[in-house]
Amino acid sequence: MIHPKSIAVLPFVNMSPGKENDYLCDGITEEIIHALAKIEQLKVTSRTSSFFFKGQNRPLTEIGRELDVANLLEGSLRVSGDRLRITAQLIQVSDDSHFWSESWDRKMEDIFAIQDEISLRIADKLREHLGHLDIADQLVQAPTGKVEAYWYYLQGKSLFNKWNPEHSNQAIGYFEKALQIDPGLIDAHTGIADAYSFLAVAGFAPNDLAWAKANESIQRAKGIDSYNAPLNYLLANQAFFTEANFGGAMEYGQQAIASNPTYAEGHQFLAFLFMLRDDMKKAGEHLSYARYIDPLNPETKFYQAYFLYRSQFFDQAEVLLLELLEANAKNLPALITLIYVLLKKEAFERAERLIFGSPGEGIMPDEKLGLACLLWVMQGAAEKYSALLDELEGNASRDTSFQAHAYLFLVYAALHEDKNAFSVLEKLFQHRSSILLLAFGDPLAAPLRGSAEFSGYQKRIFALPNPNPPVRPVKRNSAELSEADATEYLQVLERFMETESPFLDPSLSLRSLANQLEMHPNQLSWLLNEKLGKNFNAYVNGFRVAHFKKLLADPGNAGFSLIGLAYESGFNSKTVFNTVFKKETGMTPKEFQKNRHLSG
Repeated sequence: MIHPKSIAVLPFVNMSPGKENDYLCDGITEEIIHALAKIEQLKVTSRTSSFFFKGQNRPLTEIGRELDVANLLEGSLRVSGDRLRITAQLIQVSDDSHFWSESWDRKMEDIFAIQDEISLRIADKLREHLGHLDIADQLVQAPTGKVEAYWYYLQGKSLFNKWNPEHSNQAIGYFEKALQIDPGLIDAHTGIADAYSFLAVAGFAPNDLAWAKANESIQRAKGIDSYNAPLNYLLANQAFFTEANFGGAMEYGQQAIASNPTYAEGHQFLAFLFMLRDDMKKAGEHLSYARYIDPLNPETKFYQAYFLYRSQFFDQAEVLLLELLEANAKNLPALITLIYVLLKKEAFERAERLIFGSPGEGIMPDEKLGLACLLWVMQGAAEKYSALLDELEGNASRDTSFQAHAYLFLVYAALHEDKNAFSVLEKLFQHRSSILLLAFGDPLAAPLRGSAEFSGYQKRIFALPNPNPPVRPVKRNSAELSEADATEYLQVLERFMETESPFLDPSLSLRSLANQLEMHPNQLSWLLNEKLGKNFNAYVNGFRVAHFKKLLADPGNAGFSLIGLAYESGFNSKTVFNTVFKKETGMTPKEFQKNRHLSG
């Protein structure tokens, strides 16, 4: 069942004459996503899944179903000189109805104030329509006082999101330009670190050099804000992939989601770490959350497939891995994991075709050698694997050949040569091999689990130095009222509605009504929903319907049209009036008028 308090923010459309402002549309969209994601009771789809639909002309109801959300936000942006014109509208997916829209015309220099104003307005309208939400007084904090630095950062982010080496290197250039203007812009530091770590892990740059560059930016970011969620995610990756430090990776990963509980990448990485530790319950919890907010992200699907593989559900894992490879034949992690799955299923002919049929730029030489050796070992074909094993042992004798180390470990496990396998495993600690760390608990190493040494290595590898990392205090608005205060405020509210009739103002909002009552909007929202069982719109429109009936009963208003009386009652839309009136009375306004005349 779709959660009613859920929303996806679709990429804003660039209505400017040229495409050069696309990065600005994407940046504003992302900032609104991040802002709304700060509201605990609201499910907000992550950027990757929302941007899946960029440039696609798909029915909104179809998009809503795919993203499993009840509401969508769509908008557009037009740049003219130094001014921005932004429009946004909220859509209810179930009936494709637009229940709010608004436009803003502002100066470019006010970009952060605009983003906060729009985000708060959207949040308010969602609360009035859907029910109680705790909304902070400010949802967007300016990341820099230099707007020009922010433009450079957004251009870099837009390029990096293309996930290829050419654009990643261009992105680094834009991030560096941003930092020349504002060295304290932490997002630009983490952007550089992210780009270099991507180039390193994907093999598009010399590993040691790229990680060294990433580390420089990570350390600068750490000096600005050590709690930053993307920073801690990068630190988690660095701890795992460059130091094979599982405990450190876990600590940084936990800090990332402690700082930002809706950070999808953090949940994905924690799911991965818990899988390695054989804590499938915890892994499943983090994976489920990642799938909940980022269902269309290929990385989410990969981690789901990897979870199924580590849980020994090989058939289900195979289905997802084939889907990933159909979408992207160069998805190397999916390809390697599929080969593992086929080896475990003893589908050796299919595994052989993938190992030897992959293009030259796909599987690395030592990995292909290790997979081939493993293939023949698992079939007991000594005449085929003997020479390969000699070559693999020779390659693994080099301290830097971590892929050869990992596959030699798996081959020894398959041969039930436990002593040799654990001897190779020691290189994990000597040379900080993350690939050996990955291989340790892999299903292909299952024969080792029965040995006495296995549990000792398990404790040694997966030790957690600090399971509860320090968390930056989060200032929250306290919406809940005591019973005494709730009773008092309800009485004040009732008197105010009867004597002042604020509902006659079509522009009345929950926030403006709260200001008139000298309450915090969160408290009024909680009061209406928890004590009266109504959201703001239903509560106020109830008064408007009652006022309409009163006007209709007055003979002096006989010359007015029904919609005229509706406008006099505070409604500003014929559609809303008809919908609300039928919901309140069970009949249309015309039917109600006719019945009234008949009964009179």
